[in-house]
Amino acid sequence: MSDKPKSTITQAFILTDENVAPFWLPEVAHWLNCNNAVEIVIKPGEQYKTLQNVQRIWRTLMRHHADRNALLINLGGGVITDLGGFAASTYKRGIKFVNVPTTLLAMVDAAIGGKTGIDFGGGKNQIGTFAEAEKVLVDPVFLETLPQRELLSGLAEMLKYGFIADPELLQANVENCTSYIIRCGDIKRKVVAQDPTEKGLRKVLNFGHTFGHAIESHCLTTEYPLLHGEAVALGMLGALWLSVKQFGLDVKVLHNFENQLPMLLSEAEISLSKSDIEPVMSYLVHDKKNKGETPQFVLLEEVGKPVCDVMLPSATIKEALEYVISKVPNQ
Repeated sequence: MSDKPKSTITQAFILTDENVAPFWLPEVAHWLNCNNAVEIVIKPGEQYKTLQNVQRIWRTLMRHHADRNALLINLGGGVITDLGGFAASTYKRGIKFVNVPTTLLAMVDAAIGGKTGIDFGGGKNQIGTFAEAEKVLVDPVFLETLPQRELLSGLAEMLKYGFIADPELLQANVENCTSYIIRCGDIKRKVVAQDPTEKGLRKVLNFGHTFGHAIESHCLTTEYPLLHGEAVALGMLGALWLSVKQFGLDVKVLHNFENQLPMLLSEAEISLSKSDIEPVMSYLVHDKKNKGETPQFVLLEEVGKPVCDVMLPSATIKEALEYVISKVPNQ
């Protein structure tokens, strides 16, 4: 049998946001030889990772008669790569898309691994697909225009890889983070290759994310929304505390991370108190990784040795949240 002929790209579209567009949209269109691409520019932020914006993308594709050989280029951070990947994977049952991550967090995590999605009903990534980008084009040059807060958000996600897989990555900081980008991506690709649809091993990548997504979702309803990496940093603190309590993780690991926390959150405005525990608990009930309504955590026996699907009593979870809130800087 002969190989099927490769389809050619009939039309290109570039999805980005209002923060990225002034800096990089013309340059990237030129670099990718897509000067005639249709541009779709949305407002920036997690609050715009919505079905309404997916519909806007679909409508633009339809208005320009995009067929199944069209290409969507997602130029931006995790919101753009999640949103664009979902729109592409569902339009006409799937068109090709390329991710060009412009944030550290997207370079090491969000743009890699074939997860797409949008927020819905107040929950993070409640609607989504598993769909691989044709390519992920990573270039640290984009970090030159990245605000410090976004850089720190990405750094928190890099530290996750240190806790679950490679202790050397716990040495990552703002000054040396670019030298660790490839290593983080390699870890994620290796995990995803073994478990593309998160039936087992891939769950380790959720370390810090059970608490993190709930905290992030809650804070989006307040005057002080957090970036994804900032919420994950708080989530990892809770997971480390639980790891000490449940699995005897060396308490020094917890204390070392506590010492890093003020740096990771130095650009964020945070207002969390004990009154926020119940709202955060309500978001935990809707976490997509749950078994029924029971949250499942990724904890550590030791650095580099994660344990998945840990279910805990509600009282223990609340105790961990109380601990996290007590350690939030600048209270």
